Amino acid sequence: MRKPMTLLLFTVFALMPFVSHADDYLKQIKAFELQDHKGVTHTLDDYKDNDYIVMYVHGSGCPIARLSVPTYLAIEEEYADKNLEFLMINAFIQDDIPRIAKEAEEFNIQFPILKDADQSVARSMGVERTAEVFIIDPRTREIHFRGPINDQLGYETQRNNASNHYLTDALDTIMAGGSVNMNDIPDAKGCLVGFFLS
Repeated sequence: MRKPMTLLLFTVFALMPFVSHADDYLKQIKAFELQDHKGVTHTLDDYKDNDYIVMYVHGSGCPIARLSVPTYLAIEEEYADKNLEFLMINAFIQDDIPRIAKEAEEFNIQFPILKDADQSVARSMGVERTAEVFIIDPRTREIHFRGPINDQLGYETQRNNASNHYLTDALDTIMAGGSVNMNDIPDAKGCLVGFFLS
């Protein structure tokens, strides 16, 4: 009996770091006051009457981020009758407001692209790469989902059609009162967001 018990204890302790990581993966967004690409200031409280905020990590010139934008815009249109707010956030060091505004014009992005100049909001969310999407409760600040829009794009690969629609499936689940099993969601593909040394 001692050997199986030892094995069980080893397994439990071995898995503890992974459990802890899973608990820390979905964070809380900090309260913010950020300017968008048109110079308009937005706060988290502006969206307290929305059920959820859907926030896409933007990066000007990032190939995967650029390729994903039309899909994100199509999803915004698909959920236009829902009480959701679609936004983008840009924490790229090299992106200034004129550069962001130019890309917004190119893609006809009508909703705000928030410039996180000190990167504190992105840090609070745990942002790592562009093209990652977050579903956030604006009242509790809790993040209920983070991941790619779908599985259509990868590094140096592009499928004709997506077979997994992570964002829309997550939205449908969360709006129905459920929760997303993040173990089923792969990491987002995109350009690494470089952070200032803290």
